[in-house]
Amino acid sequence: MAAVAPPAPIESDPTVIEGSRGARMDTAFRVVTIVAALAVLVILAFIAVSTVAEAWPVFREAGLSFVTEDNWNPADNQFGGLAFIYGTAVVSAIAILIAVPVSVGIALFTTELAPRRMRTGITMVVDLLAAVPSVVYGLWGIAVLAPNITPLYKNIGSAVSSIPVLNTIFAEGGTGRSYMTAGLIVALMIVPIITSITREVFATVPQGEKDAALALGATRWEMIRGAVFPHSFGGVVGAVMLGLGRAMGETIAIALTIGSAIRISGSVLNSGTAVPEVIVLQWGESSGTYRAALVGLGVLLFALTIFINTLARAVVARAELRMRGA
Repeated sequence: MAAVAPPAPIESDPTVIEGSRGARMDTAFRVVTIVAALAVLVILAFIAVSTVAEAWPVFREAGLSFVTEDNWNPADNQFGGLAFIYGTAVVSAIAILIAVPVSVGIALFTTELAPRRMRTGITMVVDLLAAVPSVVYGLWGIAVLAPNITPLYKNIGSAVSSIPVLNTIFAEGGTGRSYMTAGLIVALMIVPIITSITREVFATVPQGEKDAALALGATRWEMIRGAVFPHSFGGVVGAVMLGLGRAMGETIAIALTIGSAIRISGSVLNSGTAVPEVIVLQWGESSGTYRAALVGLGVLLFALTIFINTLARAVVARAELRMRGA
């Protein structure tokens, strides 16, 4: 009887091993990314819940008057934060109105017009401006800008004194420390942020789309308006929102240049105050309801930031739907 040969050993297929290993790595990567995304939401929720809990005493006592009144007098237990909210909104609006056109212009110049050698230098200067500490901007604003810009403020006030609306917005102020000065300093601070992101967004526009527009006879401006801006709209809005968040949360530079006057003034050349400023200046001497009121101002600033970002996302989504329909 012939001997039966033993079965041949089963050799492992390297492709199967590599496939299973890749599947495990893919699963691990998916888990890590999900955990990271959930961690952001958990941290955001924790910040919101903890700050609201700290500020609840003043919300319970003051009610809507905490937002609708400007009578801030801790000695008499009066906490109306409207003046601070108003100052933050005015300074942020001034900064955005100045910084956005400048930033978009710099980004367009570096991506579409500047020679290649010049682009590196411009990018380096913009990045250096972003690295300057905010206290340096504030010190420069109070020591150099505020004293030297006061005569210009007076000239502007005199020039528009007979023009309705403008004579209120640009009414002559007392000193150079004002909403406008703070807005100029904050604009200088957020220009590098908006410029850097906008430049990167413009660089993602397909070269074929720009070449096609130029081949059809479009001028360079028509190419930018028809090919670059529509493709980059969402990214530019995101850059502006990031700059706005920096403007609304800036503390030291605003504290040094706005004047610290608790009031609501129709003139941007008058002194005022802002939410981050009052929190950092009065936190050390606060306790009890007074401290809860300062935390409440932070909660309002947090909520306002979320609302503005949500509104911006809605605007971007609507614009993208409109462009797809076109």
